[in-house]
Amino acid sequence: MTIDQKIVAKIAHLARLKIPAEEQIHVAGELNNILNWVEQLNEVDVSGVEPLASVNDTSLRARADVVNDGDRSEDILANAPASTADFFTVPKVVE
Repeated sequence: MTIDQKIVAKIAHLARLKIPAEEQIHVAGELNNILNWVEQLNEVDVSGVEPLASVNDTSLRARADVVNDGDRSEDILANAPASTADFFTVPKVVE
């Protein structure tokens, strides 16, 4: 696919960019160079390569799924300005 001045004008309009007509020819050449480079990437044989989500092949350490610090509502509500029945009390903001 080759990009000409007409396509550059349409892309600029869609992207809400103001590219002067004399500069559109230069931009078309740059975009064609980018597309040619991408076409070169299609020639690389990647049949034996696994897809990657990251270049680092590491996984996060999983912590043990245990309950801790439970049943501490009194300690949690100690600094609350107001509380009612083990819940924070906040001012009403919706009428």
